[in-house]
Amino acid sequence: MADRKIFAGPRIRRIRHAEKLTQTAMAERLGISPSYLNLIERNQRPLTVQIILKLTSVFRIDPEQLQGESDATVGEIRQVFSDPLLADDVPSETELLEVAEAAPNVAASIVKLHRAYVEQGERLSDLSSILAKEGRVTAVAGKRMPIDEVRELLESRPNHFPAIEEAAEAFHESLSPGDALLPALKEWFRSEQGLSVRVLPVSTMPLWRRRFDRHSQRLFISERLSPFDQLREVAMEAAMIALARPIAEQIEALPLATEEARRIARFELARYAAHALMMPYERFNSAARRVRYDIDVLRSRFSVSFEQVANRLTTLRREGQEGVPFFMLEIDNAGNRFRRAGANGFPQQRFGGHCPKLAIHAAFTQPGQLFVEAVEMPDSAAFLTVSRTLEGPQGSFSERPRRTAILLGCDLGQKDEIVYGDGLPGVEAGGTKEAFVPATPIGPACRLCERQACLARAEPPITRPLGLDEMVTGLSAFDFR
Repeated sequence: MADRKIFAGPRIRRIRHAEKLTQTAMAERLGISPSYLNLIERNQRPLTVQIILKLTSVFRIDPEQLQGESDATVGEIRQVFSDPLLADDVPSETELLEVAEAAPNVAASIVKLHRAYVEQGERLSDLSSILAKEGRVTAVAGKRMPIDEVRELLESRPNHFPAIEEAAEAFHESLSPGDALLPALKEWFRSEQGLSVRVLPVSTMPLWRRRFDRHSQRLFISERLSPFDQLREVAMEAAMIALARPIAEQIEALPLATEEARRIARFELARYAAHALMMPYERFNSAARRVRYDIDVLRSRFSVSFEQVANRLTTLRREGQEGVPFFMLEIDNAGNRFRRAGANGFPQQRFGGHCPKLAIHAAFTQPGQLFVEAVEMPDSAAFLTVSRTLEGPQGSFSERPRRTAILLGCDLGQKDEIVYGDGLPGVEAGGTKEAFVPATPIGPACRLCERQACLARAEPPITRPLGLDEMVTGLSAFDFR
């Protein structure tokens, strides 16, 4: 303690106020001058060993209380100011520390108010979902991050952009790639753009998947990526050049509020265009119908990944050439949602996607295994779901690999058109329909689900009062009436 200067002015002031002493009275009891105590309280002088010992003996203070740094409180306040509502008013680290030190009760109250605000926002969102099911559209006000704005917009509309599809097909035809799209794209970069494409080792590109060096006119791709993801990165760069106009026109047509949101949307649409380039619509749609949407067959035929085929299946909505209207959800093992999309928009109101009983969560227990099941919502809407884990970029030996899981779904009534429908209990190979197909009962989210005795329930429903009966305990962790 003697080797470290301790500035504890706000703590000394709180001790003085607790003892109801003036600065003169406290200074007298500590054996120092009032002016010196005033400097200590304003953090202009550190505490000496003699003063610490005097505080300990006179006021029965634990010395450890004088050298705490309020790390926990500062961290909580920092989290409050990370809210999008306060994004334009982020205080410095020094200001956060001053608030936590000088007014800890005020800091704690700010944290409590923010928690209440977040909780209220979640409840309003849940109520909005309930009202939307009844056909009563509501809008929950609140400032959002640009990424949230883009995601919500793209999730609520069909995942199909006709102008980009047509431009991608025309560009693919001009390349005449045959079964070798990557070499064709590299040649196009070289001959038409004067660019070269190189794959660089992890040591050279430790932080990036793709980097375009305008000075040397080279496009660098990380060796961390699988061959399929390397192809997508090259295709994205090509799309942002060759398909810049249809992408820009589509962004202008989207109701986005900020330039940052438009930049994020450009990246998402470039990703969409890359899939359209790798799997041209007419050829892919025809192949998907012939193989009854067998993802593994399609990934092999088009030399792409499972995730890329699943994404592409949600885009088959060309007029007169529609495919099965799939929807998709991707999460990590903590339940964070990365991507939601659907041929008709992600069916948030009908399907939810938040239920812990969905097989997408069980997929993490058996990486690489395909989970096929029928699920049924409380309103009897039924869906066919296909879930599997995805492997992210390759790491070094010391790095934990990134793993997510993807769920592809559609209405159960279309199971006969899909090869995975043959794997359901009660359905024979070839798609012969049985009278009854057992379905796993799920809900949209625990807060909105009223299924009784659900072993997977994580939260009580907001639509029912808790059943606090000392004489009866139900199977669910949250009983309700």
